[in-house]
Amino acid sequence: MYIGEREIGPNAPVFIVAEAGTAHLGQLERGYELIDGAAAAGADCIKFQAVIADEIIHPLSGQVELPGGRVDLYRKFKELERDAGFYRQLKEYTEKKGLVFLCSAFGLESARLLHSLEVDALKIASPELNHFILLKEAASYKLPLILSTGVSTLADIENALVITGEMSILLHCVTAYPAPEEEYNLNVIPNMGCIFGRLMGISDHSKDPLLVPVLAVCCGSVVIEKHLTLSATAGGLDDVFALDPEEFSLMVRAVRRAEKEGEEANLERMSADYGRERVLRVLGSGVKELAAAEAGFYCTTNRSIQAWKAIAEGEVITGDNIAVLRSEKNLIPGLAPEYLQMVLGRQARRDIPAGAGLSWEDL
Repeated sequence: MYIGEREIGPNAPVFIVAEAGTAHLGQLERGYELIDGAAAAGADCIKFQAVIADEIIHPLSGQVELPGGRVDLYRKFKELERDAGFYRQLKEYTEKKGLVFLCSAFGLESARLLHSLEVDALKIASPELNHFILLKEAASYKLPLILSTGVSTLADIENALVITGEMSILLHCVTAYPAPEEEYNLNVIPNMGCIFGRLMGISDHSKDPLLVPVLAVCCGSVVIEKHLTLSATAGGLDDVFALDPEEFSLMVRAVRRAEKEGEEANLERMSADYGRERVLRVLGSGVKELAAAEAGFYCTTNRSIQAWKAIAEGEVITGDNIAVLRSEKNLIPGLAPEYLQMVLGRQARRDIPAGAGLSWEDL
């Protein structure tokens, strides 16, 4: 598979993605600095996030505990919203620096925004793996789709791939921030590659710059994504566990060395540096299951059907009064998005408050 002019696959160099997310803080010059840092560190690609708050969470989601402290996440997302011109300038500067521009879409509006920029690929984050409306829209573009598969089961991944098809690359990850290295279960990478017949990579949310990326190379990862920031104290949502450009450069050099030396030499060196028992724990059983760090968030992090506005008893359920959102930690999740068409057109059996997850008892 190709993303732009970059070949992705077992016979090509590992495709290294610097996940800048929203570390630009809404400032174009800061975005340029992140691109400069990614290029200087040796990344192949830099990834941002096209955040539109209403596509992701409900305004009543409230304060959410993040690695950097408690945040009103909806308000923060609103502050980070930018128009197509902002992302166009980031894309142009990225390509000027010789990198691939990648960005996450969270709903139809952000997907269409990115498609209008003629991007080479789209990224879908783990919580959107069951956002079937988004997946169908993204698949219609006939672009490579990079799908993260944290906080998901094999069935969830299969359901997504039925929609996205053969132009999909799967990234194994643990949806926790930061994620414990010992829960990464990297032997899942070759196993899932065999199960689904797709190229496999890793999205690493752990803090160590080397442990997971180098061992992922040993397991056949063709993509490595790792968070990048200018400073751990810059105030971005992911800055606390992201790598600065110097640390990112260290990771890139280690990955390139690992590619040349091969699995046996790498395992021997990593065992010497980190201890054989720890390396074995990071490699794990190879059985795809929810990691302990993410299992409790399976329903709240993934999408569900929520009341966008208060729905009165007897009112018809429509696309205007419900939405497919992440419920996060303060709202009760609703029915899975797969039931959306069964819900639309039904009447509310009782009053449903704004932000509440829809249940069958409501209909």
